Amino acid sequence: MNRAEPLVLGIETSCDETGIGIVRGRTLLSNTIASSMDEHARYGGVVPEVAARAHLEALQPSIEAALAESGVSLADLDAVAVTSGPGLAGALMVGVGAAKALSVSLEKPLYAVNHLVGHIAADILDADAPPLEYPTVALLVSGGHTSLLLVRDLTTDVELLGETMDDAAGEAFDKVARLLGLPYPGGPEIDRAAASGDPAAIPFPRGLSRASDMAKHRYDFSFSGLKTAVARWVEQREAAGEPVPVADVAASFREAVVDVLVTKALAACRDYGVPRLLLGGGVIANRRLRDVAIERAAAEGVTVRIPPLSLCTDNGAMIAALTSELIMSGRAPSTLEFGADSTLPVTEIQVAESA
Repeated sequence: MNRAEPLVLGIETSCDETGIGIVRGRTLLSNTIASSMDEHARYGGVVPEVAARAHLEALQPSIEAALAESGVSLADLDAVAVTSGPGLAGALMVGVGAAKALSVSLEKPLYAVNHLVGHIAADILDADAPPLEYPTVALLVSGGHTSLLLVRDLTTDVELLGETMDDAAGEAFDKVARLLGLPYPGGPEIDRAAASGDPAAIPFPRGLSRASDMAKHRYDFSFSGLKTAVARWVEQREAAGEPVPVADVAASFREAVVDVLVTKALAACRDYGVPRLLLGGGVIANRRLRDVAIERAAAEGVTVRIPPLSLCTDNGAMIAALTSELIMSGRAPSTLEFGADSTLPVTEIQVAESA
């Protein structure tokens, strides 16, 4: 195996996107994604069984496309990598099964890694960015996860500071979009509607931000109450026969989410004396979140890092990148004694490592 610049194929199937990525060391060769989002749109959200079947159909052509784009063959690979968790159990099983089959048939080492830590690893594939410094605080925001992490070392030491206690931020965007009659996925639709709205029009609540909450849940998130507050506000307007100002509701809701995310992330930076904040996950595509984070962080002397937006959504490249870092740091491959783990804790960066 080439441990200096390993050639790794990564498989990511934790939700509704079949991601195949190929990296050489820290150089991105291919980031191929097949999304089943359109199939879920009719249901207003991700249906696990539909996602799993879509992965089955997309895996082989996606692998072939990634190999063609990168100009390498399966025989050239130094290792195969796969997301073991967290995510949807059925969807994860498809990727895990495919990765094991590739590893055994090609006689290549297999690395089973953590989906959330992969989002952090996406940053190292940005050729224009300086090396990632440690420690750093990482805020990961997606449809299924909202997590605040302290990263002391990407391959050995990631600590969970806080996470969502109910809906993830992306999930809240989808549900509020549905309330407002906007299509799925809700994030981009809320963003579009909010562009012409007043973010201060409606004082929606900031979950877990009161002094009493901060004592126990300083780094945790809750968006279920915010979603309910939006629903009650809309219902009251409709019951009174008044039009619902969709733009103002969208802007005010988005501002509440962004305010909580940025406030808690910067609180972690202050508390741990870390002047670095990394943003990751699909919701980072929200321009308001990026703009507010950068502005408020600059005022506190905190540098914000954001991976290329094409690498913020779920993808196989980030899984390959994390595995490449593990190989370069001397970590042994995983055994075949692992499966799909829908609740894999972020502290388990690699699972089933060989003794």
